[in-house]
Amino acid sequence: MRLAVAATAPLGADVLERLAQNHEIDYLLTRPDAPRGRGRRMGAPPAKVAAERLGIRVLQSERPAIEPVDVVVVAAYGLYIPPALLEQALWLNVHPSLLPRWRGAAPVERAIMAGDEETGVTIHRTVEALDAGPVAAQEAFAIRELDAGEVYARAGEMAARLLEDVLSEPVFAPQPEEGATYAEKIGPADRVLDLSDPERAWRTVRALSPHIGARGELEGRPVTIWKARLDDGRFVPVEVQPDGKRRMGYDEFVRGLR
Repeated sequence: MRLAVAATAPLGADVLERLAQNHEIDYLLTRPDAPRGRGRRMGAPPAKVAAERLGIRVLQSERPAIEPVDVVVVAAYGLYIPPALLEQALWLNVHPSLLPRWRGAAPVERAIMAGDEETGVTIHRTVEALDAGPVAAQEAFAIRELDAGEVYARAGEMAARLLEDVLSEPVFAPQPEEGATYAEKIGPADRVLDLSDPERAWRTVRALSPHIGARGELEGRPVTIWKARLDDGRFVPVEVQPDGKRRMGYDEFVRGLR
């Protein structure tokens, strides 16, 4: 079996590294380098960084094209795959939710924001309709108090394990439409905390940590809130970042205002 991986974001990099432990990967298909960070300097996608460290060949393009392989594992790739390309190989998508719940761009973040008690990983065949392909494997785990980074880490480990059982001879079952929900991309309004609803604010901080950050006003100052806890129904900031400054504990932030 000739195997390729299509990945861009950290989840894709994680799946790539785990697959490479047991499989020879022909190449990585990923998005082009892009401006990153405050300085907007050009940087490689996390999946490309992982591939180069592993000695895996990298193909980069804004319009995906593949070389002949039997299977392409898709994990946090982020580009539309045309139907003609889907016919050239078996495309298996790693989706970090319990499909059909949370199809779309931000399934982990939306699951945490919604207060879901569990999420998971679904391995399904990539089809033209968004995250609607038949399912080859699915497994759930509890969210509890996990933040998005912890959920993605758990999903990467689970995805690699499920793929080991699926890659050799996948068996697909149709995905139901009943219960389908859509995880829209996170926008600026999603980041703004409503501190009058402590539980919702706490879920939002967890959903956007450590990769995006929630926004709010504390002690009259605009800040990014990276970590918080819920204490007897009260929202308690733990780690914050005042605009233009470094991350710091909330106590340090308050001391700096005196």
